Amino acid sequence: MTATATGFAPAKINLALHVTGRRADGYHLLDSLVVFGRAGDRLDLRAAPELSLGVEGPFADRIPAGAENLVLRAMEVMRRETGAQGQGASVTLTKRLPPGSGIGGGSSDAAAALRGLAQLWDMDLPGPKALLALGADVPVCMDPRPQRMRGVGERLNPVTGLPDLPLLLVNPGVPVATPAVFKALTERDGAPMEPLPDALDLPRFVEWLARQRNDLQPPAMALVPEIGTVLARMEASAGCLLARMSGSGATCFAIYRDTDMRDAAAAEIRAAAPPAWWVAEA
Repeated sequence: MTATATGFAPAKINLALHVTGRRADGYHLLDSLVVFGRAGDRLDLRAAPELSLGVEGPFADRIPAGAENLVLRAMEVMRRETGAQGQGASVTLTKRLPPGSGIGGGSSDAAAALRGLAQLWDMDLPGPKALLALGADVPVCMDPRPQRMRGVGERLNPVTGLPDLPLLLVNPGVPVATPAVFKALTERDGAPMEPLPDALDLPRFVEWLARQRNDLQPPAMALVPEIGTVLARMEASAGCLLARMSGSGATCFAIYRDTDMRDAAAAEIRAAAPPAWWVAEA
């Protein structure tokens, strides 16, 4: 056991997200290519008699600190699943990722909390079933590296050979309710992703990625027109190779020719963006 631990909760970016079916219980089946960016939240954990959570940072006022917070739920699951009923922890979450934004902030926070508690308490992590019960994105966030995520989030395969991606993330400051986006879907049985070729350079990878989809983008844009404004702004910036929405939105990503062009686009968009927009190099 240790007295303190820290965790990083990186942004989860769905480069492609195909809805391939729907189970009888209503859960949608997905086929998604997931990567993680260097933008993210921070968790500081220390041993304590009970479980507690404090939230600070630029988006703290939009995050509940009570029992509905996914970090606290994950802490309870960790204690129950590992038999650590006598253990406690005080967690401070520095919230830098906008909530309800399609980049897995809550799920990544929960995963980072679980990893930190495992270190703090010297315990194994909960099993796959308990992780999935916390949310479909929690399992993939437990191992933040490129992965292909299928089923309802339980089928995970590491992906290798991707080129470095100069990514920019932009969110218009409008939260999107994931259930509303899925409800607005008109096509629920799409084709899965094409096979990913081996050892792709950046141009060939972007060419492959452009043939894939985010099936949640059209319904999300219908619900939140600001997503289209963000995408148009990114597509118009110099060096942009591809722009697309991540997850259920409203955060969008753009891939640039190189980091210099990405950084120039970030500066340009920040200077002209409305105050509510969030811009991050990833």
